[in-house]
Amino acid sequence: MQTAIRRELGGAVQIKMKHTRIYILMVLAAFCWSGAFIAGKFAVPYIPTVSLTFGRFVVATAAMGFIKKYMESKNPEEKYIFQKTDLKKFLFTGIVGMVGYHIFFFLSLKYTTAINSSIIGATNPVVTALLALLFLKQKLPLKQALGIALSLFGVVLTITAGDLSVLAAFDLNKGDLIMCLAVIVWAAYGVYSKSRCAGISPVAITYYSFLVCTLVLIPFVLLEKPWEFLPGVPAEAYIAVIFMAIFPSCFSYLVQQIAIKEIGPARTSVFINLVPIFSFVLATLILGETLQPVKILTAALIIAGVCICQLAGNTKKES
Repeated sequence: MQTAIRRELGGAVQIKMKHTRIYILMVLAAFCWSGAFIAGKFAVPYIPTVSLTFGRFVVATAAMGFIKKYMESKNPEEKYIFQKTDLKKFLFTGIVGMVGYHIFFFLSLKYTTAINSSIIGATNPVVTALLALLFLKQKLPLKQALGIALSLFGVVLTITAGDLSVLAAFDLNKGDLIMCLAVIVWAAYGVYSKSRCAGISPVAITYYSFLVCTLVLIPFVLLEKPWEFLPGVPAEAYIAVIFMAIFPSCFSYLVQQIAIKEIGPARTSVFINLVPIFSFVLATLILGETLQPVKILTAALIIAGVCICQLAGNTKKES
C-alpha cells in the first residue's frame, strides 16, 4: 500500500517538474517572439522589406527542415509525405501567412514603434476568433464577443494614442494601420490552416509554408538588387535576421508544439499574452522607446479581451 502511494506521489512530482520546465520554456518562447519586434527595428533601416523577409525565411526553412526531420523521427506516426493535392494549401499558407504577414510586419516597423506593433499584434487570437465567426460560421458566445470588443477598443486607443478625435480627421499612423493588416493576414492563415489542413501535422504545414515563402520571394528579391545594398548592411542587422529566423520562427514554434502536447492548447495560449509585456521592456531598454501610460492601458485592455476570449473558448470546448 505504502509502495503504491510512494509511486503515485513520485509520478505526480515528476509530472509537476515536467510541467514546470514547459512553463519556463514557454516564457522563453514568448520572450523570443517579443524579440522579433526589436530585431525587426534593427534590420528595417538597412534591408528592404522583401529581401528582409527572404533572408529570414532562407535560414528559417533550413532550420525547420531539421526540426521536421527530428520530430518525425521521434513520432513516426506523424510523418508527412508531400501530396500534390496539398500544394494549393501550402501556396495559401506560404503566400498569405508567411509572405503577407511578414511584408506587412516589417513595413509597419518602418513607420511605428515596436511597442505599438506588439500591442496590435497581441490581438491576433481575437481577430482569429472574429474571422472564424465570419468564414467558418462558428457561434460567438457573449463572453467572447465582450472580449473581442474590449480588445478592438484597445487597438483603437493604440492607433489614436488615446486621442479619439484623430479618428474624425483620419490622422492615423500608417505603421499602426499596416500592423493591423498584418494581424488580419496572420489570423486568416490560422483559420485556413485549422479548417483546411486538419490531416497535416503542424510542423509539416510550417515547413512547407516557409519553403513556399522562400521560393515565391526569389524574383522579387532580385528586383531589389541585394548585391548593391548588402555590403553596406551593418553586423547588427545580420544578427537580427539570424535571430528572427532561429528563435521566434523555429525555437519558439518547437517549444509551443511540445507545450500543446504536454499541458494543452488552452494553457499554452496564455503565455502569448506575455509578448507585449516583454516587448515593452525590451523596446524601452534597447531601443529607447518611451512607454506612455496610455500604452500600458491599451495593452491591459487587449490582454484582458484576449483572456476573456480564451476562457470563453475553453468553456465552449469543455461543454
